[in-house]
Amino acid sequence: MSLFDIASKEKELADLESKVNEPGFWDDQENSTKVLQDIKLLKDKVTNYLKVSKDLEDLETMFELANESDDENDAHEVQSMYKRLSKETDKLEISNLLSGPHDKNNAIMTIHPGAGGTESQDWASMLYRMYNMWAEKNGFKLEEIDYLDGDVAGIKSVTFRIVGAYAYGYMKAESGVHRLVRISPFDSGGRRHTSFASVEVIPEIDDSVNIVINPEDLKVDTYRSSGAGGQHVNKTESAIRITHIPTNIIVSCQTQRSQIQNREYAMKMLISKLVELKERENKERIEDLKGVQREIAWGSQIRSYVFCPYTLVKDHRTNFEVGNVQAVMDGELNDFIDAYLKMNINK
Repeated sequence: MSLFDIASKEKELADLESKVNEPGFWDDQENSTKVLQDIKLLKDKVTNYLKVSKDLEDLETMFELANESDDENDAHEVQSMYKRLSKETDKLEISNLLSGPHDKNNAIMTIHPGAGGTESQDWASMLYRMYNMWAEKNGFKLEEIDYLDGDVAGIKSVTFRIVGAYAYGYMKAESGVHRLVRISPFDSGGRRHTSFASVEVIPEIDDSVNIVINPEDLKVDTYRSSGAGGQHVNKTESAIRITHIPTNIIVSCQTQRSQIQNREYAMKMLISKLVELKERENKERIEDLKGVQREIAWGSQIRSYVFCPYTLVKDHRTNFEVGNVQAVMDGELNDFIDAYLKMNINK
C-alpha cells in the first residue's frame, strides 16, 4: 500500500480538476474529453485506495474484538474479510503499477504464426481465441481490424484492438513469441509438434500526438477484403495496406465500411507503431527509425504452453507457471500479467 503514494495522486487529481475551470477548457472538445477521462481514472484509483485503507482499519478493530471475545463466528468473519481485502489490495497494487505514459490507452495487437504452415496457423488462431476470452472475462471490448485466413486451418495473421481503460497496460505483458507443444491434430502419425506464433502489442496513440510522415515514405495498396466466407468482412475492393518504406512497417485494415475509413484507421495504426518504435529506440525523429526483424522461433519465446507429455504453461521472464493449460487458453491470463507487472517494479 505504501507504493501507492496517495498524496501525489490527490495533488495530481486536484491539478486536473482545476483545468476544468480554466477559460476556454470546453472549447477544445478533444482535450477536454481526455482530461475528463484522466480525472475519472485517477479518481477511481484514489477512491479505491481510501476504501481499502478504511476497510483495513476496520479489519484491525475486528481482529482485536475477535481476539478478546474468543468467539468462533467472529474469527470466521475476520478470516473472510482478510481474504477479501487481500485480493482487493493485490488488485490495487497492480493498478498502481500501470503508470507508464501509454498504459491507460487501448491496445492494438497483431498475431503472426511462425514457420510450420497449418500447425502454426492453428496455434495463432488458438491465441486469438484466448485473447477474445480474456477481454470478455475482464470487461474489455475486442474489435477486429484485419484478418487473413490460414491455408487449411487457423489464421495467417490477425490485427485487433482491445478497448478499455488500461488495456495496453495489461496487454503489454503479452508481447513476444509464444510456444506451443502438443500432439498435432493435423499429423496422421500422432506425433508431438512444437509451434510458434508472435504477438505484437502497441498502445493506440490518440490524435493529440503530432507525427509528421513524409508521403513519399509510404506505399499504399488497395486489395479485395478476405474473410472466412464473408464471416469477417465484406469482400469488396476497399481493404488498404500501407507500407512505411524506411522501417518496412506494414499495416492493413479491411473491417471498416469504406476504403477511406480503412485508410484512416491504417494510418492511425501506422502512427501508433512509429511512436512506439521511436520511443523504444530513443530516437528524436521518425526519419531516424530503421526496421528490425526478429525470428519467430526457438530461443526467443516469452511463454511456453505444453499440452503433452504433461500440461504446463510457463512464462520464461517471470518463471510463473500453472498446470491448468486449458484454463489459460480459456482466457485466465491475469496471474501471468500480474507477475510480469510486479517483475518490472524496479526496472
